[in-house]
Amino acid sequence: MLKVRKVQKVGISSILVTPHTSRTSHTWSSICYHSPVRILVLIAGTNEPSNSATLADAFAKGAAQVSATVEIMHLSELSLAHFTLDCYDNDHRDEADFVKLKEAILAADGIVIASPIWNFSVPAHLKNVLDRMGSFALDDKRIVGQLKGKPFFILLTGGTGMGVWTGLMRRTTSHLQAAIEFFGGTVLGKHFEPKCVGGKGVFTLVVDKRPESLAAVKRKGKAFAEVVGRYAEIGVLPMRKNLWHRIYQVAQKVLKKVG
Repeated sequence: MLKVRKVQKVGISSILVTPHTSRTSHTWSSICYHSPVRILVLIAGTNEPSNSATLADAFAKGAAQVSATVEIMHLSELSLAHFTLDCYDNDHRDEADFVKLKEAILAADGIVIASPIWNFSVPAHLKNVLDRMGSFALDDKRIVGQLKGKPFFILLTGGTGMGVWTGLMRRTTSHLQAAIEFFGGTVLGKHFEPKCVGGKGVFTLVVDKRPESLAAVKRKGKAFAEVVGRYAEIGVLPMRKNLWHRIYQVAQKVLKKVG
């Protein structure tokens, strides 16, 4: 276990975590690794302890190896109104937690979404966040994404085996990646952690007993932070992802003209 030292920032309860630290639950917390690279982690899990949050912690520790400032937000602890078309009005007044969420998303160089899969999809509060992102992550016609290629990574946990993920749940959760790309983001990778149950119908923390999975996620966190750092510095994505992003941008602009 690592020591956790609290520090104060304006409007934010922050935590400085040194290598091998344990996590303390806070709506707003920052794991500071003294680098200009900023990574935002959005956790959609509601259990405490949470398999999704545990994977996110391992991912953040991987990012620490190349230095990154990681801000962790638990969506279930935010007070967010349900999406309506009124959210798209220019004179709509957003609630304080949504303003903080919006500012964090726009300020981040890279974003990680860590979520369980409930009944073949993501929790409703994460879907609500995606719906409301359209108010600032799309242009005024709600056609062209505004995130300018911002790198994303998706961490998912499920109670089923890898076969069900490959054959079914990869498709039923595909809207998550589709929405990110529609908003102009770039999904660099996904990690699905299977059989996150303690037995039939027993939902409990299990990934903390999977050192190989945690090590793999940690490596992915390091690789993600490296790409985010390059993108933040010189605006370069991996070649295949960069090509897809440019094609998607062109398609959106064509739709805007014909629409």
